[in-house]
Amino acid sequence: MTVNLSPFQNEALTDFSRDESILKMEEALTQVQQEFGREYPLVIHGEKVKSGQKMRSLNPADPNEVVGVVQRASVTQGEQAIASATQAFGEERYGKGWRWQRPETRVKYLVKTAEVMRRRRLELAACLVFEVGKSWVEADADVAEAIDFCEFYAREALRYGADQPVGSLPGEKNALVYIPLGVGVVIPPWNFPLAILTGMTVASWVTGNTVVLKPSSDAPVIAAKFMEIMEEVGLPPGVVNFLTGPGGEVGSRLVTDPRTRFVAFTGSRDVGLQIVEKAAVHQSGQRWIKRVIAEMGGKDAIIVDDEADLPAAVDGVVASAFGFQGQKCSACSRAIVCAPVYEAFLARLQECVNKITMGPPKDRKNTLGPVVNEKQCNVIEGYFDIGKREGRLLCGGHRIASDGYFLEPTVIVDVDAKARIAQEEIFGPLLAVIKVATFDEALRVANGTDYGLTGGVFSANQEKSDLAKEVFHVGNLYVNRKCTGAMVGAHPFGGFNMSGTDSKAGGRDYLLLFLQAKSVAEKC
Repeated sequence: MTVNLSPFQNEALTDFSRDESILKMEEALTQVQQEFGREYPLVIHGEKVKSGQKMRSLNPADPNEVVGVVQRASVTQGEQAIASATQAFGEERYGKGWRWQRPETRVKYLVKTAEVMRRRRLELAACLVFEVGKSWVEADADVAEAIDFCEFYAREALRYGADQPVGSLPGEKNALVYIPLGVGVVIPPWNFPLAILTGMTVASWVTGNTVVLKPSSDAPVIAAKFMEIMEEVGLPPGVVNFLTGPGGEVGSRLVTDPRTRFVAFTGSRDVGLQIVEKAAVHQSGQRWIKRVIAEMGGKDAIIVDDEADLPAAVDGVVASAFGFQGQKCSACSRAIVCAPVYEAFLARLQECVNKITMGPPKDRKNTLGPVVNEKQCNVIEGYFDIGKREGRLLCGGHRIASDGYFLEPTVIVDVDAKARIAQEEIFGPLLAVIKVATFDEALRVANGTDYGLTGGVFSANQEKSDLAKEVFHVGNLYVNRKCTGAMVGAHPFGGFNMSGTDSKAGGRDYLLLFLQAKSVAEKC
């Protein structure tokens, strides 16, 4: 069986300046809104299952609106999902189970997944607008990235499934083959609840593993729609099992179960470290060392050199700091500015931030929507108060009087490099601006946190840019552009230090995390 795929190309974004695109998106928003309150089941071995307890997914722009109702899975249902995935993975004898399917067979399912996502693209984007408060552009980009992951990993699965280069010895026939790990637990975040969920899940099953998917409780409806797509493409029962509900007890059980072979997680540092710790403990009956693939956040900085193109630097900082309300692990939460341009930078920055339009994201003109929930809103408000004590408020700093969870885009300046708002991940629309004397100091400050995910440098001086490429200790460095918006294939994504295991999602190394290599030498 052969699968012929053209070279990978990133999915084009929707042009919302066109009347036709606007009309179609408005129709999709209406369609999704008409489904508000719909109930979505668990999926265990292809069966749609309900539980005794329910959870509601609310619209953060108007929490009176229930986007959907999902099940609160029990520990017993979690164990059933693991049993289902174990059964679907297959027996050790050849031929029975997903593990024995040819890469070409699995890739065909993945290519079809991309096709269905394209057809349902605006519906999926509209769901993101309502469920997590993404603007039209951010929601569309999320769906495009999900499609990119499907297409890119389809091609990568064929590459890993092909003959691998190994050395030859006289009288021997040598080979290296990649085989799946087993049953995996996939725990995606709420901030890219389709793209990252899709990337981690399809990477798991296209390489021959089976999955228990446990989405964020803040974004279960878009995850349920992903499961609808898995059903539509005809993925065999048990390859992906779907559990909704709080992480707590059920999530812990999934991670520690001796039948699970790996955990793929994206989320906060604290939860990620708990998963690493729990997965490291050997359980009775466990035959392997569990693998953890973890992406855990950042405290990302953009350095603005005194030789930078200042308008471009300000635009890059604002886009990176306030895109999707700063709720990205790659978001710029620190602007480190060299003294000679500091005041000019602040003046232009304040002007630019004051032009941001805020409000319900179902309205196309609003580029900054609500934060994801009440708890997160309160946490960020607390950081506003901390910031006002640690620096000078340049703009913003307040919650908007509304039913929704709206916070002003906020800039605190004259911040010390060791201040809390310069060290702790906030995950909201708050930018700390730090003044430094030299470019060398800027690099030291940039590296002076526990994280190492993304970073940016604006400078017209090539020597300084080259120095940053060597010294700035981040997994993804961007020069003279924003530090968000990693593109599949072009910017393999993952960070250092407490930002995680540097998984490089969307890159050529990523699928290797879901595989193990087997060397075969045959005397001939």
